[in-house]
Amino acid sequence: MITENRTLRAPASSAPVDRLGCALDRLALSQQLDVGELRFHRKHAQHGAFGKVETPAEDRGFLIGVSLKGGHQRRILRGPDAATHEFAEHAMYIRDFATDYRAELAGSFDFVLTEVPRAWLERLGADVSRHRVQGIAARTGERDDVLGHLVRALLPAFDAPGAHDKLFVEQMGVAIGLHLVSRYGGTSLRSAPRRAELSRWQEARAKELLLGGASTAVSIEAIAAECKLSPSYFIRAFRGSTGQTPYQWQLAQRIARAQHLLTRSAYSLVEVASVCGFTDQTHFTRVFSKAVGVAPGAWRKQNT
Repeated sequence: MITENRTLRAPASSAPVDRLGCALDRLALSQQLDVGELRFHRKHAQHGAFGKVETPAEDRGFLIGVSLKGGHQRRILRGPDAATHEFAEHAMYIRDFATDYRAELAGSFDFVLTEVPRAWLERLGADVSRHRVQGIAARTGERDDVLGHLVRALLPAFDAPGAHDKLFVEQMGVAIGLHLVSRYGGTSLRSAPRRAELSRWQEARAKELLLGGASTAVSIEAIAAECKLSPSYFIRAFRGSTGQTPYQWQLAQRIARAQHLLTRSAYSLVEVASVCGFTDQTHFTRVFSKAVGVAPGAWRKQNT
């Protein structure tokens, strides 16, 4: 499920603290996306001196934070010791929720954070490596441009969760997980099989479900379960069989159907958007224009 945004601007006298230890009255923006087992957050603060963040040890897996801009600093406290770290653009950190965390934050910040359950990460690692992945190594302040670009792709989904396809967000979550396993999990994706493909019945069933997604919600996890595969392996196998990810294939089918309706029916743009599985006409126009190079109304005039 993709949850709605929460934008917090009004300070409170005794503000509550979120699940990541941030005082809510000091956040200019707090947004959350729940997709499958992953939980994504966007946290933005404009305070020069944000204050302390504390979370007790819990069995929640790992937290990965990626800075979207520079100028942030945090002093991490470990018993009597402390270490200060500077965060530039795309600087990241990985911390294990299993240990107590205390830090003093200074400078405004804008982070995308991902909560990754330990069991989910281990299953993902088992799909792509012969070696067991038991966790990911802690990092603080290290620049990772690949991870930075991956989390930036999620920003439109934070701003308009209802207008963004769940399949896309799920696939980005798997891509982030694969990158974490490969770079910080002590293994290599090169040990995975070079090519994965679906059987004929799996491909047919997957496409049937993806095409049915125009009227009903569909998820990678549900389709993979129907094919008796893990989500990460299903994505690789679908791409091996079709040359596209499930999201790319579904989007191409929707665009093709929209083009057919635009030239061979009297449906309005609103009706075409609805029939083809787009959230609304605005969503349809944006996606169609990006894929085809011209807005649907103009394309209809050129082709009828």
